[in-house]
Amino acid sequence: MNNLEHLSGASTALVVIDLQKGIVSRDCEPYKSQEVVLKAAKLVARFRELGAFVALVHVDTKDGKEMLHPRLDEPSAQSSASRPSDWAEIVPEIGVKPSDHVVTKHNWGAFYGTDLDLQLRRRGIDTIVLCGIASGIGVDTTAREAYQHGYNQVFVSDAMTGLSKREHDYVIEYVFPRMGQIRTTDEVLEALAKLA
Repeated sequence: MNNLEHLSGASTALVVIDLQKGIVSRDCEPYKSQEVVLKAAKLVARFRELGAFVALVHVDTKDGKEMLHPRLDEPSAQSSASRPSDWAEIVPEIGVKPSDHVVTKHNWGAFYGTDLDLQLRRRGIDTIVLCGIASGIGVDTTAREAYQHGYNQVFVSDAMTGLSKREHDYVIEYVFPRMGQIRTTDEVLEALAKLA
């Protein structure tokens, strides 16, 4: 049973995490980045058709100073100074339409330090459908923030992927079921097909 009858064009938003050129170029598992991009693009297209709220989240920095700088055992492989100029651009398969809300974040999660919660609440949205890269970093952190803000969530398991299979499998099995519903792209599209 799909059990997604609560989805609606008026009170449900799609939140797409970090499907930007610099992130999708990384090796990901269990799904390749391009697989995730194509599935997310189908979701984006359907939400746009419904006139529903689409939030395209990307991480970016002007000079690196607005980013966190803790001491790390595993520092980032690429400094912001060495990133190509199009690193933060949303991939062309998704694109940005005038109706989309673009969220620029400087942390792992899409809520902290952004206007995402404000924009969702102003529109009466109580449910978010979440997808993107990486399952155990940006998607997971955003999911935890959304949970603490009281949103219902649907996690599109095959429209997200991790930097490792282990990372992805862990959040799908142990974290996301405690914060929402896990469905496939086809299951979400099937539920959305019933909406006018």
